[in-house]
Amino acid sequence: MRVSATGRRLNDPKGGSFWFDAGAVCLDFAHTGGEGPYAVFESLHEPADLAAWLATPPLSVVVTVPASARDLTLAKTLRQAIWVTAHARADGQPLPPDAVTTINQAAAEAPLQPALSADGAAALWAPPVRTTQALSSLAREMIDLLSGPLADRIRECASDNCPLVFVDSSRPNARRWCAMERCGNRHKLRALRARRA
Repeated sequence: MRVSATGRRLNDPKGGSFWFDAGAVCLDFAHTGGEGPYAVFESLHEPADLAAWLATPPLSVVVTVPASARDLTLAKTLRQAIWVTAHARADGQPLPPDAVTTINQAAAEAPLQPALSADGAAALWAPPVRTTQALSSLAREMIDLLSGPLADRIRECASDNCPLVFVDSSRPNARRWCAMERCGNRHKLRALRARRA
């Protein structure tokens, strides 16, 4: 997968936003919304929202075949599978078989194919570019993550009430928070107040 950087700005339904770098594009994708209590964070309401998310760097996938309602359903199913497998790995639990099946099925589709521009100055995605190809590439990245050397570095934010999950790629293997500007600072403030009390 052609990726130069990861991370996205996440919006809180109560107001405000913060930069969150999950360390992998597939994990960034897992944080675009969710089921149950996480439905309030949903950002993929229609196929155009999915196409817009894919078109944003680092993927920069501009689909040449418009995303459909079926594509959106497949994307949300894959997103949930990535979410639950990442949390299972972070918790040291077995991966849910149905989520593994979903990831494998998405990965079995043809992935994005890189192509060199005519002048040789840029890498593009070879047309036609379909949403299912982007989903396949995300699923393949998740497979590489879960089965690779960083699998044991998939973590949940250390905050008591933050479900965000990320890959700790720091050299000292010491990342604890989704973002210092959010949960890290909140923890520091609570600790300061506790010391003063």
